[in-house]
Amino acid sequence: MSSSLPPIITLEEHYISPRFLDETDSLLSRFLPPLQNLGEQRLAALDAGSVTLQVLSHVPIETPSAEIARSTNDELYTAIQKHPKRLAAFSILPMGDPHAAADELTRTTKDFHFLGALINNHLNGRFYDDPFFWPVFERAQELDVPIYLHPTFPANNTKSQYEGNYPSSTAFWLGSGAWGWHADTGLHVLRLFASGLFDKFPRVKIVIGHMGELLPFQLDCIIPMSQGWGQQERGLRQVWKENIWVTTSAMFSLAPFACLLKVTPVDHIMYSVDYPFASNETGKKFLEEVRESGLLDAEEFEGFTYRNAERLLKVQVL
Repeated sequence: MSSSLPPIITLEEHYISPRFLDETDSLLSRFLPPLQNLGEQRLAALDAGSVTLQVLSHVPIETPSAEIARSTNDELYTAIQKHPKRLAAFSILPMGDPHAAADELTRTTKDFHFLGALINNHLNGRFYDDPFFWPVFERAQELDVPIYLHPTFPANNTKSQYEGNYPSSTAFWLGSGAWGWHADTGLHVLRLFASGLFDKFPRVKIVIGHMGELLPFQLDCIIPMSQGWGQQERGLRQVWKENIWVTTSAMFSLAPFACLLKVTPVDHIMYSVDYPFASNETGKKFLEEVRESGLLDAEEFEGFTYRNAERLLKVQVL
């Protein structure tokens, strides 16, 4: 590993269980070898990016049943026990059954020492501002573990908004990595705020990726408008500072990073890669650019690479 960089924790890093291989789409298919490998190939990729600890989470799939979520988490636990100093995990949860999902979060964090959960951005077009889902957030607050809100593909009832006078392949990208994933996840955070979830659970910890899912650029515009969104006890800026953590997953550019730093507490910003959809080597180059840019001092840079994640996840890599 590089001696010139501090320890590195990454926490939007993916794998796939063999049970879901038949459900993969064309986007995932080309990444199947690294997604499936939780052994030497993955460790070599970590070493190439000087990553000390990688927190694994399952790629977006249709929300599993409670039984399948449980067995999938069991499989992941067995796999990471072979490399406990290099691999950790977020749970997959059966969000269609929120009480079972809450119990699975408890089981995996207490019995397996998983570090929280990563959940899809919606359940068949249904967002989590619906109190139906709130047992999961209540339990996460009780356990003091984060929920990572991760983009997923548009629901059937929203796909049409990305279609237009262009090929279906273009619509696919507009609805996913080029725009829709990020815009929809940013919208979801605003929906959670507007619903009062952060007043109901004032200590809940939500993580979002990709430099904040477009929100940092818009935040100063949104905040004045949000003051009329109900009777929230805390404003959006306060919720953003206290309840939201942001990773840089798959975004390796200084301009959005500078914007993120302007509106977000520096101790709530964490490095991530989005492996294998982005490479650890590219991420390492970005870290070197960040350090050379002067946007962070030495202490802040260590916070960005690992100390902020250590505090959030309650892990230690030194």
